[in-house]
Amino acid sequence: MLSRIADSLFWLHRYMERADGLLRVMRTNYILSLDKGINSNLTWRPVLEIFTGLNSEAVKRLENDTSDTLQFLLTDTKNANSLKAILTKARENARGVQDHITKEVWEQVNQMYHMVNSTNVLVSNSGSDALETIENFSKNSLLFAGITDVTMPRGLGWSFMNLGRYIERCTQTLVITNRQYKNIDYNLEKNVDLLQWQYLLFSLSGFELYLKMYQTSHYNKNVLHQVILNEDFPRSVLYSLNHIYRYLDDVTSENKSYKNDDLKRYFGKFYSEIKYMDFEKLQGEILEQCLQNLKLNMMGFSKYLTQNFFSYN
Repeated sequence: MLSRIADSLFWLHRYMERADGLLRVMRTNYILSLDKGINSNLTWRPVLEIFTGLNSEAVKRLENDTSDTLQFLLTDTKNANSLKAILTKARENARGVQDHITKEVWEQVNQMYHMVNSTNVLVSNSGSDALETIENFSKNSLLFAGITDVTMPRGLGWSFMNLGRYIERCTQTLVITNRQYKNIDYNLEKNVDLLQWQYLLFSLSGFELYLKMYQTSHYNKNVLHQVILNEDFPRSVLYSLNHIYRYLDDVTSENKSYKNDDLKRYFGKFYSEIKYMDFEKLQGEILEQCLQNLKLNMMGFSKYLTQNFFSYN
């Protein structure tokens, strides 16, 4: 497979996963902000800090303005991580590899691109239509995942697509998790009610699973275990790392390179550290350092991977 094709397949799935994460967090923030009794201080600051490059002053101007924030997150191309910008990049990658993806995958990406470029999106970004707009995009994002899963052949292209998906998913989980634990100074002994973990769990679609699997009242530690080490949770760090390990093995087996061993060794080192970590030691500065190191390792691995297979300088 040409490196150009592998590159486009990798970024197609990575951008679509990023779009899904943005929509998931936006939906969570919007719904929780309606419950003024419990979330009276909730603003758009967390979403703006995660999905935009705005400075603190710009965030402050937008954080209490739902309509302008939604427009900035959904349709403003000045924001490199707006839904419109992300879907435009995804479509560009999909268009360049139409011979390597199914017709159904292309049509779904193309449909979402035209949806976000519709003038109706601007109209429905305020008032009661806002949630409907976000949910409509979220459903189409899930439809993309399902269509891809049932129509794409399981070859080398599939492996590169999934490397992009799980690298992006793991990174998002780490960023959102770090943002929420920073709120309690990474102190797992702090008295925090489960309701205060709704933001993180709903953003990762993990609230229902949490209620089924964790019966004790150690909410801080239980939530951390779910998002980091629960291998049954599709958006946990370890779940993503397990899948990256699998697909990395596939692409290195079919693409012989003297750099493959170094790449696998780089990934294997921090993968093993997470898989066999002493969870009980995660507290305070150790937890903070762990989350930061994990994010840096994922960024380093992504850079190493793209340099190895896509001829990036």
